[in-house]
Amino acid sequence: MKNTYFTSEELELKNRAFLLGDAVKVSFFVRNSQLIMDEECYFFLMASMRKMRMNIPLTYTLEFFQTLFKEKVIDGGEVKNGIINFLVYRNSDGVTLSKSTVSYFFEITEMNDVLAINERSLELDLIKEINVNNNLLSNIRVHSPENIYAGIYAQENDLDDVILLNPNKRIARSISGNLLFLEGNVIKVPKHSEGAYISPLLENFVTFLHKNNLADIQEHEIIAFESQKAEEILMISDEKGIFSIKKIRNKTFENARFSELVEGWKNSFPN
Repeated sequence: MKNTYFTSEELELKNRAFLLGDAVKVSFFVRNSQLIMDEECYFFLMASMRKMRMNIPLTYTLEFFQTLFKEKVIDGGEVKNGIINFLVYRNSDGVTLSKSTVSYFFEITEMNDVLAINERSLELDLIKEINVNNNLLSNIRVHSPENIYAGIYAQENDLDDVILLNPNKRIARSISGNLLFLEGNVIKVPKHSEGAYISPLLENFVTFLHKNNLADIQEHEIIAFESQKAEEILMISDEKGIFSIKKIRNKTFENARFSELVEGWKNSFPN
């Protein structure tokens, strides 16, 4: 089944994504043959493009993306559950970069349920050789050589992912997502100002917990050692899905409480 799509039939290799990494990526979610959180994901895409000073086409409306994904993914691709990773890249055709046109590419990863915790739990460790920034562009999904280096480091050390720190040696995020640390009834989440990703999936989850008084959600500046104090750790990745963390160094973690919370969140959506 075809699961990659371009603006046109041919991929132009002289685009600035290929040459310079001049692109932004946002995920959309399909559950039970319906787009969910599409409005939040759309506004995040618009905000990401504005931060990168991209020329947003007038055709890029919410309805445009709803129609595009329904025709290409849900109906045409017969995808019932999955993540659409949508990448917008700048072309080299304008008088100035901010006036250049943009094109898109997207691919679909199918899964059983985008709102369920993945059956495979992860083993992580800290990486200290590099850190990630905590500026305006750190919160959106743009080209990141730090992610590439960290991914290779994880593979070479038999890890599933790594915890990335910011220049202040505090926890920012993992390679592909954000980390939530559970202690008692408190869930600590790194602040965006620490270098964490903006994540519609994460924001929807913590909003559900807050509205239903299921946990005390706290945005924090989290030092690396605090990862060892947590009872449970969850990783939410717009790109890959939701994962329990089973081990960081010599510390192993449970997942019963987060499993219960995610199950309640999942059941709050229409079937």
